[in-house]
Amino acid sequence: MKRILCALDGSKRAPMVLAAAARLAELADAKLVLFRAVSIPVDLPTEVMRVTDGNLEEILRRNARTDLERGAQDLPAGLVEKYVVELATGWDGICRNAIEHQVDLIVLGSHGYGGIDRLLGTTAGKVVNHADRNVLVVRTPL
Repeated sequence: MKRILCALDGSKRAPMVLAAAARLAELADAKLVLFRAVSIPVDLPTEVMRVTDGNLEEILRRNARTDLERGAQDLPAGLVEKYVVELATGWDGICRNAIEHQVDLIVLGSHGYGGIDRLLGTTAGKVVNHADRNVLVVRTPL
């Protein structure tokens, strides 16, 4: 194993997902690609777009990258190969970037099933069903 894509979402469970991916990378002498998908809500009021001085997409990307870097600051030097932030639907961005960056494994967190998840499926479920490589879903304790 050479490369692991660790998909993080900024949630409270993200540090545990990152820790699991980092441990696997260390054991396999692999590198991490830390990934975060960002999106602009479809019902975002246009007034919000006018309030900001910068491009909203760029602000979201910058904040997500900063969050990834902050989360990885305590990892061993050289373990993270790259940080990737993309404007995308979570599951699709994860699957596409796994191919693009030629990773051997995708690591991401599980999510509890709420009403809408039962209808549409979770990001983890969609990645498991659509990825063309192995996926490790890290479950958080209840």
